[in-house]
Amino acid sequence: MKPGLETIRMLLARLGNPERDIAALHIAGTNGKGAVAALCESVLRAAGYPVARYTSPHLVRLNERFLINGAPVGDDALESAALEVGEAVRAVEAGGGVEVTFFECLTAVAFVLFRAAGVKLVALEAGLGGRLDATNVVTPLVSVVTRIGLDHCDWLGDTVEKIAGEKAGIIKPGRPVVCAAMPDGARAVIAQAAAQRQSLFVDASEAVSVTVTRSGLEGQTLKIATQNRVLRPVRLPLAGAFQVENVCAAMAALEAAEECGLKIPDAAFVKGLEGVCWPGRFQLAAKAPPVIVDGAHNPEGARALRQALKGCGVKAPVGLVAGFCGDKDALSHLRVLAPVIKRAWGVAIPNPRSLTADQTVGVMRMAGIDEAAACGGVEEALDAARLWAREADGVVLVCGSLFLAGAALVALDAFPWACD
Repeated sequence: MKPGLETIRMLLARLGNPERDIAALHIAGTNGKGAVAALCESVLRAAGYPVARYTSPHLVRLNERFLINGAPVGDDALESAALEVGEAVRAVEAGGGVEVTFFECLTAVAFVLFRAAGVKLVALEAGLGGRLDATNVVTPLVSVVTRIGLDHCDWLGDTVEKIAGEKAGIIKPGRPVVCAAMPDGARAVIAQAAAQRQSLFVDASEAVSVTVTRSGLEGQTLKIATQNRVLRPVRLPLAGAFQVENVCAAMAALEAAEECGLKIPDAAFVKGLEGVCWPGRFQLAAKAPPVIVDGAHNPEGARALRQALKGCGVKAPVGLVAGFCGDKDALSHLRVLAPVIKRAWGVAIPNPRSLTADQTVGVMRMAGIDEAAACGGVEEALDAARLWAREADGVVLVCGSLFLAGAALVALDAFPWACD
């Protein structure tokens, strides 16, 4: 990683500045930004707009990062864009004495793909931070900052206020910014940044009212109202109370985009919210016994997970399958979950930065989860956990990494897109 915008700007200039043709909903934050991007993209598509989505990381295949009209880009289109970007990368590196990062390459690939497809409307998720993130070369229709937590502290700062300052870097002069529910200190930083840039500040929790009338592992029914509309009850396929915050942020962002000229009928809001696809986030991936797969990898995400289990009425004993990258605060994450975990299985995840299975088990025991065992792989751990769950009438929870979530969904045949 190499935060900064100089290199990505040189690269995009070589490519004819495809980012300048994009009308983006630009979304940064610690937790929930990908879900907000998915919600916004789904609603815009339901409204009849050609729309793209760029998110990261992927769960299984790189293609997932680039959605055009609801589907991951095909291999041929991705290869063509990658070759075009690769040629520009070599020219930039040879002429400028710089090294283009992996994420900068992928961001350029996204803009080239969207230009080739003739799609200008994009739900654009920032990667790391905001101010110096490679995506921060666009002038968006709307900026969105989702809930702030302590993550990537070595890069972004060791307080929520410092991190909020980095995320607020996506706010552009005169363009509205939507602030999701978050700690007061972080909210104040974002509001101040908006005032300095003379940007309309929209507090999503005040602009959108959501009442949950039914909640379970397969989703929840919501009553949604804003100053502009009252929707019929929406059956959201995303479970977990934390998704309510994301719905509020997405609704507020889309209504702010309407002020820029987009037309989104009420029926499109309902259809889009009910049809959203965002796998690996508190997803019920199997039913007998229940297996919940979630990519939560930091303490804030673990707290949301625990609240979601409670909100969905899960009273059965919980068995945990977990694996972590070595740069994550696995101990704090597991300490949040430990009080509700009866058994646990540690695995290495498909990433070179992974903790070993034995290291993960060691952290589990430090967190207070005594009944923990190391497994040779995700499938072995799932088999052991599901056997235990059948005997104990329990529930299996898989979390700790999006890489692990992807591997688990494939093993459970619950991944929504082809991965041949």
